[in-house]
Amino acid sequence: MRATSGRTVRDLRRENRAAVLRRLYFDGPMSRLSLGPATGLSSGSVSNVVAELVAEGLVEEAGSVDSAGGRPRTLLRVTPGSGCMIGVDVGETRVRVELFDLTLTELARTERPLPATGPRTSRYDVDLVVAQVHDGIAEVLRTTGTAPDRLLGVGVGVPGIVAHTPVEGAVVHGQTIGWDAVPLERLLRDTVGLPPSVPFWIDNGARTLGQAELWFGAGRGAQSAVFVLFGSGVGACVATDPHGPGRALEFGHLTVHVDGRRCRCGSHGCLEAYAGAEALLERWREAGGRPPADADEETALTAMLAAAHPAHPDTAPDPAALSVLEDTAEYLGAGLADLINLFQPERILIGGWAGLQLGRHILDTVRRHADRYALRHPAARVTIDLGTLGPDAVTVGAAILPLADFFTRGGRRAEPEPVVEEQPAWTTTVRDRAAN
Repeated sequence: MRATSGRTVRDLRRENRAAVLRRLYFDGPMSRLSLGPATGLSSGSVSNVVAELVAEGLVEEAGSVDSAGGRPRTLLRVTPGSGCMIGVDVGETRVRVELFDLTLTELARTERPLPATGPRTSRYDVDLVVAQVHDGIAEVLRTTGTAPDRLLGVGVGVPGIVAHTPVEGAVVHGQTIGWDAVPLERLLRDTVGLPPSVPFWIDNGARTLGQAELWFGAGRGAQSAVFVLFGSGVGACVATDPHGPGRALEFGHLTVHVDGRRCRCGSHGCLEAYAGAEALLERWREAGGRPPADADEETALTAMLAAAHPAHPDTAPDPAALSVLEDTAEYLGAGLADLINLFQPERILIGGWAGLQLGRHILDTVRRHADRYALRHPAARVTIDLGTLGPDAVTVGAAILPLADFFTRGGRRAEPEPVVEEQPAWTTTVRDRAAN
């Protein structure tokens, strides 16, 4: 049966369920009476949808509130234990795996180290990363006693460009880490051993960070925002729909210095070659700085910031560290000005472990440089701040990927792909003629 708009009755029911679930999730607990104007549905539609969701265990009662002159109104909320998601962050020094319930309460986490020494490509050996994800997922499920078939899905944030293909699924092009068309979704599916009904959602780490900040962090309520991820490298995500997915940008490979420093992508003059944590530490060493021996990037960057801004008032700042940070603030400001001119966002939010550390010291200077390099009108309308979800935002955002799909489906789990039917004989004939 079809509605007059071309959508089926099943489509309309799914959209109504999705509207109720989203409203309860983001603004609940709410009463049935409040859900009507909040979703735009009639009271009858709200009652029918709520009855379905309660019967399926997706929605539950959460107390009551007094009403003016009538009976108390029952409040409803999404049932936290009605599903679970796993979020994975393939980071610079470790693979972080977290298990969440439906309300994104953390149930378990584990971190699996990646080699801190040797070539970068060996750190990101595909077999090693897949093994660490496999072991991490097994550990969080075992620790909590969670059955794999309770999972709505596994979200994975990775460095690089992610292409979604019909045969291999998500394929990762990570030029800076030596990944050339790595079929990561297929490799995880073949290795991790989850039921076929549990989907994998793989995307760029900056996009998953942006998804988390947009839904639950400093981006909440923004109509347009750019989220910048600073770690060993630099990435970004632009979002123009508060509930829709953002779009990943290879922001770190924007040219800020023609024929400048060599970037780890192989080009020259990229922003990442000046502002990524790896490049910052290299520039500090070249200027005479002394990062701790054999320390990982996070520890070394902390030492650099401490040298530039010593805690004790009698300790002189390290001039080499200060100079590198001042130059970095200008490069970052110029890079953000390009984002302002291109996308004219309402907010720019900086996250990632390196971004949060740097921001505490140079954010005001970055703002001044961004204002100086950007066009006046869009620069006057944008705010530049730090994200509020901390260094775990990539993992949280990765877990949101299957959750967002679950909502889009109206609270129903992903269904197996339909079997492709045989094509009519004439299609083969036409294809053969076109080939000749």
